[in-house]
Amino acid sequence: MIYRSKAPLRIGLAGGGTDVSPYSDLYGGAILNATVNLYAYANIEPLEERVIILQALDRKEEQRFEWADSLQLDGTLDLLKGVYNRMQKDYHLPATGFRLSTFVDAPAGSGLGTSSTLVVAIIGAFSEMLRLPLGEYDMAHLAFEIERKDLKMAGGRQDQYAATFGGVNFMEFSGEDKVIVNPLRIKQQYLFELENNLLLYYTSTSRESAAIIEKQSRNVTDKKEHSIEAMHQLKHQAQRMKEVLLKGKLHEIGEILDFGFQQKRRMAEGISNGLMEDIYESAKKAGATGGKISGAGGGGFMIFYCPNLTKYAVTEALSKFGGFFKHYQFTDHGLTSWSI
Repeated sequence: MIYRSKAPLRIGLAGGGTDVSPYSDLYGGAILNATVNLYAYANIEPLEERVIILQALDRKEEQRFEWADSLQLDGTLDLLKGVYNRMQKDYHLPATGFRLSTFVDAPAGSGLGTSSTLVVAIIGAFSEMLRLPLGEYDMAHLAFEIERKDLKMAGGRQDQYAATFGGVNFMEFSGEDKVIVNPLRIKQQYLFELENNLLLYYTSTSRESAAIIEKQSRNVTDKKEHSIEAMHQLKHQAQRMKEVLLKGKLHEIGEILDFGFQQKRRMAEGISNGLMEDIYESAKKAGATGGKISGAGGGGFMIFYCPNLTKYAVTEALSKFGGFFKHYQFTDHGLTSWSI
């Protein structure tokens, strides 16, 4: 028997950064995001030999271990090891060998929630193998704990919930552990129009999100008013985005995205840079009405809202920057697992 799973990556549309502690703990956060048909995959194949083989096929990394209750974290394949260690600790996996293989449809550090989505996918494969009765909130919370507490990786908590639930969601965060996921019933024609007008552009650069997120968190701890006020405004932006999507006022999306772009740069140094500013201005001159940096910033993907067929002019205008556009579709399915 082979156990497989896949979890979707997400595009953040509004409120990015307000799901990060300590801001979300002190003031409450709000995020609006949507999952797309780009995935993190996990496969577990039992082996007769009592060994553990870990493979990240997209990164061409592999490690092999004699079977053990816990695998040492050393900077290589730590996400895979972290999930294995936690599942072993909490659920006592059978003392047999296996091969865990993973693949992600987008590069690490690209701003689509790849790390968290991969953790969710791996949990899904182990849950399928063990037949665990875990619900969406259970899965997402476990993924959050593995990343943020076990592996001590800086970051927020929207990605784990987006990958688990799927679809377009308005998420609310308060205190250390309280998360409410509100699925939005958006009319199909509005989603088609959003999909048609929203370009996903990869800058061909990646970044280490943890460093940017740590600066952002430190700004809140140090009570830097400009940073905290920017996060307040981004929370308000998520509320506005929710309203226009539900009511079909799509002509306002570009303006809301542009407002968020201006605010997000104020949260922490390094979120934007010269290249991203040039890309953003070129897109707006070509007809985009707004856009945003995906994820923590510093590189990776950007999105642009391009109404009235301006996407063709924007595509041409950005060709000089050496990046590329990624085709996608929205998906309403979250984590999926199965056995063969």
